[in-house]
Amino acid sequence: MTSPTGLLRQINGLFDQIAWDIPALALRIFPAAIFFASGRTKMDGWQIADSTFFLFEHEYALPLIPSDIAAVAATLAEHVLPLLLFLGLATRFSALGLLAMTAVIQIFVYPHAWQTHGLWAACLLALAARGPGRLSLDHLAGLDGPPAAAGHPVARRG
Repeated sequence: MTSPTGLLRQINGLFDQIAWDIPALALRIFPAAIFFASGRTKMDGWQIADSTFFLFEHEYALPLIPSDIAAVAATLAEHVLPLLLFLGLATRFSALGLLAMTAVIQIFVYPHAWQTHGLWAACLLALAARGPGRLSLDHLAGLDGPPAAAGHPVARRG
């Protein structure tokens, strides 16, 4: 009879066989969808909506950066970075950019929404740390660098 510890090791061994590519794809798609949808709400056709400038001036009111510049930068970032993340192109850069946006939102705009922002941050940190996986343009173009050395604790699987 297998001990509870032995059974848990066997189950963990089965999960260890899941290639990183599968969770990496999900970690790319879902945050990208959230940020892209947010970016779309800031637009009126092909231009930034007046309401976006109003929100950045009155509700978001970020320190150190003029509201009109923040509105344009955020709207652009919420369109470009999620698209790159979805495609798996410049994935680590895109993840870090969205992570920085998440930190700004958490600290300066909606500090009470730490659970949601924590989930976004966890996804983005995993991508920054482990990369986009093989189902990405980064991988196809050879842009994600070599895998970690075999036997290293963070060696890539799959």
